[in-house]
This record gives sequence, structure tokens and C-alpha cells, in this order.
Amino acid sequence: MNKIEIHKSICDKSHETYKAKNSDYGDSFAKLRKKYPNAILIRLEDKLNRLEVLMNGGQQQVADESIDDTLLDLATYAIMELTERRAERG
Repeated sequence: MNKIEIHKSICDKSHETYKAKNSDYGDSFAKLRKKYPNAILIRLEDKLNRLEVLMNGGQQQVADESIDDTLLDLATYAIMELTERRAERG
């Protein structure tokens, strides 16, 4: 698989995960942002802290807590913040 196909596959997975979780959790990120406008900073810091632990050889405590999953989470949260910002602008 070439890099363009890999990128598309990653973006598709992120989108599918976003749709499923948004359905399950009822757009909780938007609700959190209304309450705490800078909530993205906390979510990204949580993910960066997890990434640092994993990349420095820390133990995984959760089965799906891999470096790849954490990087995907970071990307997805960044896109979610962009989505909310653009939706607010109309």
C-alpha cells in the first residue's frame, strides 16, 4: 500500500470511529466545549501524556492503548475541534 492509500485508510478509520462514538455518546464533545470552551487542550494533553508514556516504554493498561491508537485519537480530536469551530461559524 502506498502512502496516499495509507493516509486515506487512516482518515476513513478516524471518520468511522467518530461517527460511531458520536452516536453512542450523543455529541458529547460539543457539549463539553459549550461548558468548557478550551476543553480540547485538556483532551489533547491527556492523549499526549499517554503517548509519552507508551513511547518511553510504559506498560499498556488497556488492550487498545497502543501508540497507533493514541496517535489516531490525537488526530481525531484535532479534527473534532476544527469541525466544531467551523460549525459555529456556519
